[in-house]
Formats: sequence, C-alpha cells, structure tokens
Amino acid sequence: MGSRSSFKAINLAIVLGSLGLSLTGCSTLGYLIQAGHGQLKMINRARPITEVLKDERVSPRIRTLLTQIPKIKKFGEDNSLKPTSNYIEYVQLDQAAASWIVSACEPLKFKSKEWNFPIVGRFPFLGWFDLDRAKAHAKELREEGWEVDLRGAAAYSTLGWFRDPVVSSMIQEGDDALGGLVNVVLHESVHATFYISGQAFFDESIANYVADGLTLDYLSKTYGAESKELKSYVRAESDYETRRKSIHEAYEKLNGVYSSGQTDESKKVVKEQILGDLNAKLKPKHPINNATLIQFKTYHVGMDEFDELFRSCGRSWQRFWGAIKNVSEKSFKKSQQEDLGPIILPLVRAGCS
Repeated sequence: MGSRSSFKAINLAIVLGSLGLSLTGCSTLGYLIQAGHGQLKMINRARPITEVLKDERVSPRIRTLLTQIPKIKKFGEDNSLKPTSNYIEYVQLDQAAASWIVSACEPLKFKSKEWNFPIVGRFPFLGWFDLDRAKAHAKELREEGWEVDLRGAAAYSTLGWFRDPVVSSMIQEGDDALGGLVNVVLHESVHATFYISGQAFFDESIANYVADGLTLDYLSKTYGAESKELKSYVRAESDYETRRKSIHEAYEKLNGVYSSGQTDESKKVVKEQILGDLNAKLKPKHPINNATLIQFKTYHVGMDEFDELFRSCGRSWQRFWGAIKNVSEKSFKKSQQEDLGPIILPLVRAGCS
C-alpha cells in the first residue's frame, strides 16, 4: 500500500514464541519452533555496527546511513525517549521484510480478531518469521470466514525482551531513505519508552505521532530547513498523506455502512463498490479489505488529541511524556480502544503540569 506504518510492528508474538511461552488461540508447536528459530537466526546474524562500518564489502550507502544511528538514538534520548541498548548491531537479511504480520477482521464489521498472550496481553495481529507459515495461517483464517491481511514488516520492537538490531529492510530505496530510517528508529524507540498492553491503537498511534514530529526536527536541525534530506522526506510524506486520506475516507464510509440498518446483502454491495473504487485508485500490491483498513486505522487515531496535548505542554517532549505517563491500562474502558479522546483530553485539561 505504500504506507510507512505498514513497515512497523510490535512482534511480541515472535518474542513469546522465542521464549517458549504458550499461546492462547494459536498454540501450535510449529509456531513456537519457527518463532524461536527466527529470533535465534536474527541474533546469530547480527554484527556490531562499528564492525560493519569498517567492512568494505558493505555498500558505501548502507555504511553512510548506519553512521546516523547513534545520532538518531541520542536525539531521541535528548527528547525524552528511553535510552536502550537497541540498534548497536546490524543484520543483513536475504528477504524483503524482517517478519510478516497476519491480521484478520470480520467481513461486515470493523472488529479484529485478537490473539491473547501470557504476560503481555492481547494483540490484533500475529507476527511470523516464516513467510510460508504466515501464508498457511492466513489461509486457515480465511477458511474460518475472516478477511485477512498479510504484510511484511521491515522493523519490529521486542520491548526490551531482546536487543533489537537495525535490519537491512529498515533501509529503503530512494532519496528519502535517511528520513525513513530516522522515522522507524524513533517509532520503535517510542515502543521501548511507553507501552500499554492490549491497546494497539494507542501504542501505534502515539509512536507514529512522536516519530513523525521528531523526524522533522532531526532532519531540520541536523541538515537545515532547505536541505535535500528534509525535502525528500517531506515529499515522500506528502505522497503518503494523500493515500492516507483516501484510506481514511473509505474506512469512515464503510464504518457508516456496517453500523447502518441495511441488510447484510445491501452492505456487501456497497462495500464491494467502495473497496473497488479504493483499490482502483491506489493500485496496491494486494487488494485492500477490512483487515487492511483496520490495521491502517490502528496507526492513525488520536492525532488531533496528541497534538493538543503537545501544544498544551508548550511543545516540550519532556512535559508531553510526563503527562502521558499518567495513562495506564485502567484508563481504557475496553481492549483495543479506538477512541483516544477520553484518554488524552483529561491530560490536556489537567494542564500538562
């Protein structure tokens, strides 16, 4: 779909499998084996970035971009992101993605299937290192009547369970590669800074909001307001925003249809037309369906509320995070709560002290 957010994920399903923990709803030996094998393979292939920078077999472009990692991490820490030991190693993959994400949604309702994990809670997606197994699982879900989305994730966060490396799939082609790398490192660093179990809408959206804001600041302060690095990133973001608006409009239209009193047959007809128009307009690699739309929505809620809080905090990230840390699992009325207004606006009214 060309979505930057489609490349970011919390792969705790993989983490749990690597730790040998049992899963509810997807408790298969095959899953645990592939998860453990995949994580070990990632660890075993990781090389210190300091070593990679000296390796002339690595392309100058990759080495140049990797020199930015310590600076990006320091910039995030200077803006109240948690210091971690992540991103001091590099993994050159022989595939297009670090992992593959499977999500599922009801056909006539924006209600995701959830997987329940011990310790870390509920998730509306499942991460796989093994693409063939991801495809097989997606097929099983379709046979159960779910609409399914399977996408590659170029980066993932293990929330401190393991030391996350920079993986080659985090480095995009094109002039905006630096901006994309800055954004994904900061996005995943937000996950390491603050995370609410069972609230993917909140977790992914705040990571997007903070990373998007900090990426612009980083490129502007490091290279200048008229730099090619900043202009390339802004141009790519503008193209993405155009697609985002089309996807958002389709989601809102369909949400209205699904909640209406129309018969299921009528809903199916209208749905086919809306999705047909959207797919014809965006020409994605894989047809967009309910599962695609709700996963996209997961990364784009509460932006106005986050912005209002940031402004009320005097545009200080330190004060912003001081306010956000008043949020807990008890702040939410239900699992995977989409409406973040009741969570964020009380922080604004409290005055961001």
